Amino acid sequence: MDLFAIIGLFIVSYYFVYLILPSILDCDLLLAFSERFGKPVSSLAGKTVWITGASSGIGEHLAYVLAKAGCKLILSARRVTELDRVKRKCLEENKHLSDNDVEVYPLDLLNLELHNTAVRHVIDKFGKLDILVNNAGRSQRAQWENIDLTVDKQMFDLNVFSIMSLSRLVVKHFLETGGGHIVVTSSLAGILPVPRSATYCGAKHALHGYFKPMFLEFPDKHIDVTMVCPGPVQTDFLAESFTEKSGEKYGINTDVSKSKVTAERCAFLMGIAIANKLEEVWISRSDSLRMLYLIYCFPNFAKWMIKNLGMKYIMKLRDANAFKQK
Repeated sequence: MDLFAIIGLFIVSYYFVYLILPSILDCDLLLAFSERFGKPVSSLAGKTVWITGASSGIGEHLAYVLAKAGCKLILSARRVTELDRVKRKCLEENKHLSDNDVEVYPLDLLNLELHNTAVRHVIDKFGKLDILVNNAGRSQRAQWENIDLTVDKQMFDLNVFSIMSLSRLVVKHFLETGGGHIVVTSSLAGILPVPRSATYCGAKHALHGYFKPMFLEFPDKHIDVTMVCPGPVQTDFLAESFTEKSGEKYGINTDVSKSKVTAERCAFLMGIAIANKLEEVWISRSDSLRMLYLIYCFPNFAKWMIKNLGMKYIMKLRDANAFKQK
């Protein structure tokens, strides 16, 4: 076998792996490797972690994962009752944590004037902050041409600008203390476009644009960034989703589907990503992962394929066959 044949075989094998393995995985290959051979979530024991959007969904279950690992937690969201419930379960998950190790700090992220006070409170309470998890946000279901510009602004205020405001304050703290870790819950929609969610896609794309340059600006400051990109996850996100009209909520319960990653599994994989300081991770079932790798490996073919599959198929793929027309 000559050199060119060997190179050709290697290339074919490389792409084959990236297209076949997602059929048996629920995350990207590096994250799957890290789960098996990398640092466990328990390696985060003793870290102080601040989670926004901690009252439900992925944020809630991430709190349980990190509590079990022995992290000290700050739980933020607007719903105090739900935060108290999450705190109680965190303490049940790890009997070695005391009441002072899990702090409930209610916070409306849209009120940017409260961010500096919140950061100072966290630092004064725990003496340090090691990891900030920006998990708060809302999704969207809307027809592109009908979206009110006010909705675009509201989405970016919540899903982008509130995150940037809080993160910049925390990064200043990290620069003073010798490092830290910013984690951002993005979405597969932050990498690839999906229909009927234009503003959501734009906001998630913006997060990648904002956070990826941080490595270039602080290459030697020990500040890590992890972008977590879930696909369809079994959480009740649709009811609170933005629509095309300002002040309106989508108001439909999310279907239960085996094609979705559970919130518990997503949170655990997120913990693995944080422990191993992975830069970007994808968490999803096989159909979405295969499409993602196909677009990365064979963009022209993937574009033709998507065009011929049609929008209905892509919408079903986006919501794991759970899409309903309102």
